[in-house]
Amino acid sequence: MYFGSVVRRPGPQLWLIAALVAMLGAFAGLPAQAASFQPLEIVTKNGVHVFSVEMATTEEEKTTGLMYRKELPDGKGMLFDFSPEQQVSMWMKNTYVSLDMIFIRADGRILRIAENTEPLSTRLVPSGGPVRAVLEIIGGSARKLGIAPGDRVASPIFSGH
Repeated sequence: MYFGSVVRRPGPQLWLIAALVAMLGAFAGLPAQAASFQPLEIVTKNGVHVFSVEMATTEEEKTTGLMYRKELPDGKGMLFDFSPEQQVSMWMKNTYVSLDMIFIRADGRILRIAENTEPLSTRLVPSGGPVRAVLEIIGGSARKLGIAPGDRVASPIFSGH
């Protein structure tokens, strides 16, 4: 999940928004999902690995990410688009499954991988340099599939894909 600073000023409809959020809380058992899915490929020394990823492009989607999910199947994930390329920090607040966070440069090359992140932790996980995107997949997948820094990620959001 993305940890960012967002400043919002409450408007006169704040009570209505709070009521809607409370009503949506009744559906808390249902996992929140990003607006769209797309295929994503990672080219490694072992071959090509294909994922179906939810796209997190809005601030709300990036802030919520995979929070409250009780599971994340193999081959699924979430891609956070932080265009333009920038330093980012992620965290695991309200995230019940361990994730591998794959930090990806604008050219589609993997900069760094944070493996098996700690569920429910508020410890910040920094990108370690400017990145265009972060891919979250189930913890342990990167090692199991041989995904490493320098590997290329193919997705329409990356130049030269």
